[in-house]
Amino acid sequence: MPIYEYHCKGCGQDFEYLVLGGSEPDQCPVCKANTVCRLMSTCGFVSKGEGGETVSTSAGASSCTGCNATSCAGCGH
Repeated sequence: MPIYEYHCKGCGQDFEYLVLGGSEPDQCPVCKANTVCRLMSTCGFVSKGEGGETVSTSAGASSCTGCNATSCAGCGH
């Protein structure tokens, strides 16, 4: 069961939605507008060096400055 990210064009809120059986959200959970669209989700990765040390991560290289989390799920950005 995939979790997709959506954006409400009405209030600008981004939210996640668990898609069960292909049913997509028909309205925003915040403002109840029916102007939601699915966002392109980003994927995460960790690059390891020859000794197994972490060389870089996708979260560390991102432009998000909302927090110091290692995953965008940490701050919702």
